Amino acid sequence: MQTTVMSRDAMRCLMVQGTSSDAGKSTLVTALCRILARSGIAVAPFKPQNMALNSAVTHEGGEIGRAQAVQALAAGLEPSVHFNPVLLKPNSDTGCQVILQGRVVTDMEADSYHGYKPRAMQAVLDSWQRLARNYRCLLVEGAGSPAEINLRDGDIANMGFAEAVDCPVILIADIDRGGVFAQLVGTLALLSESERQRVKGFVINRFRGDIRLLTSGLDWLEQQTGIPVLGVLPYLHDLRIAAEDAIAHTVHSATDAQLLRVVVPVLPRISNHTDFDPLALHPQVELQFVPLHEPLPACDLVILPGSKNVMADLAALRHHGWPAQLARHLRYGGKMFGICGGYQMLGQTIEDPHGMEGPPGQCAALGWLPLQTTLEVQKQLRNEQGISLLTDEPCAVSGYEIHLGVTDVAENARPLWRRVDGSTDGCISEDGQVAGGYLHGLFDSPAMLNQLLAWVDVQSQEEIDYHQQQQAAIDRLADCVAQHLDMNKIKDLLGLSEMTDVESTR
Repeated sequence: MQTTVMSRDAMRCLMVQGTSSDAGKSTLVTALCRILARSGIAVAPFKPQNMALNSAVTHEGGEIGRAQAVQALAAGLEPSVHFNPVLLKPNSDTGCQVILQGRVVTDMEADSYHGYKPRAMQAVLDSWQRLARNYRCLLVEGAGSPAEINLRDGDIANMGFAEAVDCPVILIADIDRGGVFAQLVGTLALLSESERQRVKGFVINRFRGDIRLLTSGLDWLEQQTGIPVLGVLPYLHDLRIAAEDAIAHTVHSATDAQLLRVVVPVLPRISNHTDFDPLALHPQVELQFVPLHEPLPACDLVILPGSKNVMADLAALRHHGWPAQLARHLRYGGKMFGICGGYQMLGQTIEDPHGMEGPPGQCAALGWLPLQTTLEVQKQLRNEQGISLLTDEPCAVSGYEIHLGVTDVAENARPLWRRVDGSTDGCISEDGQVAGGYLHGLFDSPAMLNQLLAWVDVQSQEEIDYHQQQQAAIDRLADCVAQHLDMNKIKDLLGLSEMTDVESTR
């Protein structure tokens, strides 16, 4: 697996690895994609292996990690399955769904996956070579930390990949956590000699305060390791770019008198929580993610999110007494909405005859919508457009579907939205208090977000364009990185310093 498959003369590439998860790998690659794309360089993101429950649907109808979709946006590209050829979606504490080049191939326990890595590496190298034929340079994101010595054998996510394709590495660490020098020096100490030689620079992320107080430490770090510090990136407050995993269990507080209070229960296997990012941005919305062990607070709207394991998450809701709390919420005039797995939970029954998410079986759902769901072997993956029917004033809507379930809705039920081909999806209860459907990204549209507020009798005074906000946030991030990172050194590592204008636009 350590055989070099491509010469650095043929492929310009740079890999960002981190001293830990959430060190800033995704955001740094995002920023570099935007910086290089602005310069007319044909650049693409790449993450060999990703583990995440937040995913996106590509233009080929495949599935990749959310971070690579954001990085594609930064590079001005449509998301592709080749940007993230291996995606692992946990469905239990020890098992996950394995997705290769956008398609589900199997479910596997962690110990079995170790033996499967050579097959996964074939997909990684195939995607890498495909991208190498179409882009001038690739910016690669590692996973977790390269110092996870228990995972080194057969590694395809960090140094194992970098060695295979002869890719230089920069190492990023989060100073906001404390112990940044120990993070960097300790990570280096756990690498092999050839891996240490591959590290060409350090980046320190999320710094607050007076940079002069850090200078002596930076000098010591360079002297101790012989590796330059390429930049110290400041902490960017209120940077809101779609996240891959982390959920902030905090309240976004609105100040407007016309206020929509929204609660999202944090399911054990919650997926695609980026559905709620547009709500968090709206000044008339107070959004709160609530762990299941906490009681349901007073609110106007509860949204049940997507789930990677619907029946298990439904059991968790019941274990913590949420059905009774949700029933009380409805009795007092509150409303409830379900997205994907949350939509399935709102129906009458959920059946898993093939054991897709656990032992084969069936369970009663919450019973508020007239529908039954059966989990099938084939996953549904598609981008969609249509017209929302949530209120009496229809509006255009778009989004994407990622689900195993096939849902049968009662013939006379009111649909949530209509596709361009005339078919419908979703359901609205007879009393108008409960609704749901399969479409993720539903509220990215300003019109649909405002329609949701109107459904709960809040008249929106704002037009929140989530797509425009994401572009602005990426620009802000890129401007900051360009200012504080040694971009000349980055271009040297990518072999771009002596490129002509003609070469840069290949």
